[in-house]
Amino acid sequence: MAKQVKLKAEPRPDVGRSAVRKLRARGFIPAVIYGGNDKPQPLQVSARDINAMMSQASGENVLVELEIGGDSQSRTALVQGVQHSPVGGEIRHVDFHAVSMDQVILAEVPLEPVGTAVGVKTFGGLLEQSLRVLAIECLPGDLPDRITVDVSHLNIGDAIHVRDIQLPQGVTPKVQVDLTAFSVVAPVVEEQPLAAEAEAAAAGPRVITEKKEKGESASPP
Repeated sequence: MAKQVKLKAEPRPDVGRSAVRKLRARGFIPAVIYGGNDKPQPLQVSARDINAMMSQASGENVLVELEIGGDSQSRTALVQGVQHSPVGGEIRHVDFHAVSMDQVILAEVPLEPVGTAVGVKTFGGLLEQSLRVLAIECLPGDLPDRITVDVSHLNIGDAIHVRDIQLPQGVTPKVQVDLTAFSVVAPVVEEQPLAAEAEAAAAGPRVITEKKEKGESASPP
C-alpha cells in the first residue's frame, strides 16, 4: 500500500509570478492543497524535501501528512500532480488533494506484469498489455502503490481480465470486470512472395540478345 510520509509546509502569502520566482530562488517550491470542506490553500515546501520524497516514492500514489507550520495543523493529502521543468526536469509546482482517512477515494494505480508467459518463452508469442492503469476505490490507508499480476501461466490465446486480478483487501475495481488486462498472441509471420516467384519460374529463362549496331553485318555461318 502507499506509504504515508510526513512533509513540512508553510502557508504561501504571495502567489504572483514575481513572488514565485523569489520563492524558488530561496530553495522552495510553490504548492497548493485543495479538496475537502476547505477552500484551496497556497503553500510552499522545501525543494530539497519534496525532491527527496518523490525520489523515494515506490509508485505514483504518494500519501502525505502535511505539517503546515503557520496554521499548526496537519492535513492528510495525496500528491495529485507534479509539474516539472521541460529542461532539466526539476519540480516546479505540486498539487495536493486533501483526503480523510475514513472516506473512500478514487485513484488510478499502475498495473505491472510479473514473470514471463509460457506462450512467450516457449512458443514465441507476444505479451500484450491492454490496461496500463486500473481505476480503483478504497480507503486512503489501503491505497496500493501498484498492482502486480502474475502472467507466467499464460499460453498463446490466453488472457487475464480485470475479474481475474487478485486485488489487495479493501480495494475494488471501478471499471468493467470483463475488460482484458493482459493477453498472449501468436507471433506475426510475414508471408513470402511465393506467387511472384512461381510466375517467374513458369515463364522460363529469358534470352538476352545484343542489338547490332547499324551497318554491322552478321558473321557468316
